[in-house]
Amino acid sequence: MELKNIALFGIVRKRLDWLGQRQEVLSQNIANADTPKYRARDLKAYNFKELVRRENAQINLVGNSPDHLSGRRKRIRDFTEAVERKPFEISPNDNSVVLEEQMGKIGTNGANYKLATTLYRKHLEMFKIALGKR
Repeated sequence: MELKNIALFGIVRKRLDWLGQRQEVLSQNIANADTPKYRARDLKAYNFKELVRRENAQINLVGNSPDHLSGRRKRIRDFTEAVERKPFEISPNDNSVVLEEQMGKIGTNGANYKLATTLYRKHLEMFKIALGKR
């Protein structure tokens, strides 16, 4: 049995992917803090409840007769960026990056990444205990 086939580990992996992609977007915002007319970007919020629902919706039915229809596995879309309609602050060169806000988001992102990796590690340890390999 592979860990990626267990729903919990798949969800944690998706969370880590989202956090990694968000880190890239936030770092691009900081790198372009002085670029004229640059608009700060961010990813849409990670909705754990929705991801669990979508992961469970991916279960395929198994046909045991040639007359049965085989289902199609639904694809989870990659993460999309959220558009900020009214930025908090705009500089004279029409740039909407607020460094303090971006640094706060990066700090929160780092804490969430640490939490997700800790949960992943703890669940691995729990499996080892259950299998008697600790």
